[in-house]
Amino acid sequence: MGKSKIYTGTGDTGFTSLVGGKRIAKTDLRIDAYGTVDELNAFIACLLDEVEEAHDRQFLLQVQHDLFNLGAYLATEGGLARFEGGLGAADALEAEMDKIAALVPPSNKFILPGGCRSNSLAHVCRTVCRRAERCLYTLSERDLVDAAALKYINRLSDYFFLLARKQSFISKQAEIFWENTCK
Repeated sequence: MGKSKIYTGTGDTGFTSLVGGKRIAKTDLRIDAYGTVDELNAFIACLLDEVEEAHDRQFLLQVQHDLFNLGAYLATEGGLARFEGGLGAADALEAEMDKIAALVPPSNKFILPGGCRSNSLAHVCRTVCRRAERCLYTLSERDLVDAAALKYINRLSDYFFLLARKQSFISKQAEIFWENTCK
């Protein structure tokens, strides 16, 4: 069996194919949406390299699978697929956030990223996730986007915020609170 080439040349003119064969511009909202989801997945890999707790590592791996499903859904012509994982994936995020919220001390202050590497990377994931969410909502203004996908991506950024707090907590690093100088 011969080696397959990673390059095809079919995208050299600025167009790519969706699942189903439809050709669209690489600048299309749909490509931006699934490209940003892919970027988030790559940043999660960096975060995984820093997270030590086995449960968190396993949960993040499941998130990576969910995001791959989301990317596959977004790469399919509108209306031809559903987001695999659906509302169950958002429910799993909510349950995990409830566990983390019960562990970390309550806070009514704005928290800045940083303090330890895993906290910082979780915040990078949070911000890229928010961008992915904006891309999905922008796409939803033109094409039908599964409500479960929108709910999932919204919950996921909240999860990364809480995971960042947990990383500071378990590494015994003080959280960095915003000092409001805008008063």
